[in-house]
Amino acid sequence: MKKYLIIILTLSTVTACVNKESQADAWGNFEADEVIISSETSGRIITMDIDEGSVVESGAVLAVTDTIMLRLQRDELSAAMSGALSRLTVINSQNRIVSQQMDNLQVNVERTVRMLAEGAATQKQLDDLTGQIEVLKRQQEANNSQKATVQAEISSVEAKRAILDEQIRRSTVRAPFTGTIMEKYALCHELTAPGKPLIKISDLRMMKLKVWVSGAQLADVHTGSKCIARIDDGEKGYREFQGTIAHISDKAEFTPKIIQTKEERVTLVYAVTIDVPNDGSIKAGMPGEAIFNR
Repeated sequence: MKKYLIIILTLSTVTACVNKESQADAWGNFEADEVIISSETSGRIITMDIDEGSVVESGAVLAVTDTIMLRLQRDELSAAMSGALSRLTVINSQNRIVSQQMDNLQVNVERTVRMLAEGAATQKQLDDLTGQIEVLKRQQEANNSQKATVQAEISSVEAKRAILDEQIRRSTVRAPFTGTIMEKYALCHELTAPGKPLIKISDLRMMKLKVWVSGAQLADVHTGSKCIARIDDGEKGYREFQGTIAHISDKAEFTPKIIQTKEERVTLVYAVTIDVPNDGSIKAGMPGEAIFNR
């Protein structure tokens, strides 16, 4: 009789341990970071060679809009730039001529000053030379004023060309990160406009399991700590993944209707987000469970 009692107690203990081992601490659903990529320029889509469900690398070209008008405007600005640079070259040449003339007159002024001291020249000759120098100075000032105007024009053209270059660059839509194309909102040859959605891309390499815990469970949950996340595998089995607790809500909220906790009468819970590496078997929206202490 004692032997049977011992066996019963042992089986009960094993059953309790198994139940405790298989019991999850929190339940929720998996989510993925999704980004809707919109067009930044207007025009016809000339390239969009991607399919829904395909995986693209970071920086990969997703779509290209027509840039012919932008390139023609840039060519027009390049012609304006060439004209402004030519005028600037002419002004610089004129300034060099004026400077040389002023140097020559200055030599004559110095010679005339010595001759005037010896009585071989008149004051009028000296005044004429200094007057010519002053005229050349005024001419040089006028040239410099024109030069400043042309330089301002060149700066304006450069700024406009930079804007066109940026618009041309933004006409090529690239993947912001390595991810999976979830949806396409436009097709090749369609017209698009700034702000119009083109593609939804999602990073499925790292899934987020969002679960809810009660206040009594918060002592077992810490940001940065490891935990077990699992999904159903067959009718009675589970597939486990090692996750990392990324965020714990600092405010309580009412229990979502689709969530059950260990304590049936709990009305306020805290949201916990767990980062779970995905090998491709976890899908967005899939239910999952979390075990904080095993």
